[in-house]
Amino acid sequence: MFKKILHIILKPLAKAVINKYKPTIIAITGSVGKTSTKEAIFCLLSKYYKTRHNARSYNNEIGVPLSILGFESPGKNVFLWFFIFLKTTWMILLKQKGYPEILVLEFGADRPRDIGYLTSFVKPDIGVVTAVGEIPVHVEFFAGPQEIAKEKSEIVKPISSSGHAILNYDDDVVFDMKQVTKARVIGFGFGEGALVRAKSLKIDKLSGKSFGTSCVIQYNDQSEKVFLPNIFGKQQIYSILAACGVGIAMGISLKDCIFGIKNFETPPGRMKLISGIKQSFIIDDSYNAAPASMHAALDVLGTLSAKRKIAVLGDMRELGRYSFEAHEAVGDRVAKVADILVAIGDKGKIIAEHAKERGLDSKQIFWFDLSALELEAASKKLQAIIKPGDLILVKGSQAMRLEKVIEEIMAQPENAKRLLVRQDKAWKARPI
Repeated sequence: MFKKILHIILKPLAKAVINKYKPTIIAITGSVGKTSTKEAIFCLLSKYYKTRHNARSYNNEIGVPLSILGFESPGKNVFLWFFIFLKTTWMILLKQKGYPEILVLEFGADRPRDIGYLTSFVKPDIGVVTAVGEIPVHVEFFAGPQEIAKEKSEIVKPISSSGHAILNYDDDVVFDMKQVTKARVIGFGFGEGALVRAKSLKIDKLSGKSFGTSCVIQYNDQSEKVFLPNIFGKQQIYSILAACGVGIAMGISLKDCIFGIKNFETPPGRMKLISGIKQSFIIDDSYNAAPASMHAALDVLGTLSAKRKIAVLGDMRELGRYSFEAHEAVGDRVAKVADILVAIGDKGKIIAEHAKERGLDSKQIFWFDLSALELEAASKKLQAIIKPGDLILVKGSQAMRLEKVIEEIMAQPENAKRLLVRQDKAWKARPI
């Protein structure tokens, strides 16, 4: 009931603030890479404009309005909510200085009609769709992958002919969304037909003083070489390309887009490189997991050179009837790229069993159930088996809480609050 009341109040307030201050609105959605893309766009545009983006993952029917109003959620504190409503009313009645020129807003879609609800009061000037994939996350709550794609397309439908749709050219489902919008379309990707295109991708080895990904980014007759430290693989480059597409739509040259993006850092839990114990390396991709992002992460694990490769993988949740085959496919893939597998959770057991069937040595496969004690046991096992030069990929759905494992194997756990995902008091207090 409390949430319903908040919806009723926040929607007209957010709409009134938009009408009053008239910011350019950039909205991002997709089944993979939303938050990294949002952060990349914010990194670029904040060099040239006064820009605001969603705090944390404020991408739902409460978080998006709060981002527009410029407040963080006070939880269930009625008095703080009342203060927000009063302050916002004052903002609407008397125009305040310093409101952002640009709002960069991530739109989530956990259920049907989520995006339609958000676009009913937040009309994007630029819409970005990152990727959908064959088996998207949250598919359990939709009739099928096609329904998720339809839901994601709602973000570009209301954009006028003077606006832009920034679409992943390499994802056929996403690029087909050009059929449902009047907006000018900018395709981004690695394919030859992409308007903003990356080529000559090279992932540097995990050695020396600098490592990351280099590539050439092209737009029309412009071409710029870029090196992105501590960024690995195609999935993160898609975020960079989408950001460049937005910059170009805003009239920024490709050269200035590259300058704006050069200091981009991946958010916590999204393919973030962290120093591990015993001079090991951790790729922290623990924020969430879907089949497309899981395979992308395993591709990076397979590409990078290391003495040994350890995959710490948890369940991919909310896949419904597609769950078993999706986890089997992960088991197949991990057997080809990892030397050691630590699997966690009910579905992690499917990964472990299939990896064994596909030839991964059973002595190098360790399975743990999901509980606080089992996560502690998994952490201790990793502490025992990690050797200098090992590369450890950690990935699973957010309910798996794999950031707790990373905290136990990172070289400087005192930096956990800054480097890891889900470090606020509310998450820390949640039982597993």
